[in-house]
Amino acid sequence: MYPDERSLVKKMEGKPFVILGINSDADRKALKKVLAEERLTWRSWWDGGSTEGPIASRWGVSGWPTTYVLDGHGVIRYKQIRGPELDKAVEQLVKELGKR
Repeated sequence: MYPDERSLVKKMEGKPFVILGINSDADRKALKKVLAEERLTWRSWWDGGSTEGPIASRWGVSGWPTTYVLDGHGVIRYKQIRGPELDKAVEQLVKELGKR
């Protein structure tokens, strides 16, 4: 999953786009190591080491990974899309922003 996200970040550079990550991994030190090895350049929060952490609970996440795509107004427009579908959705939303 991280290679696809890195590619999308690079493709959207300079555009109104951001990725935010939430991780529920139990071992925070191991998670930090993975995030460094995977060269994540976006903000990623640790959700307390449980799949029932406060962020996952508030957003109703019941499976991992879960992907939400929000528009420029903070409205969830897509959920559970990846790969080419994710790229297409992001490109469409960025295009919509340009029409304002």
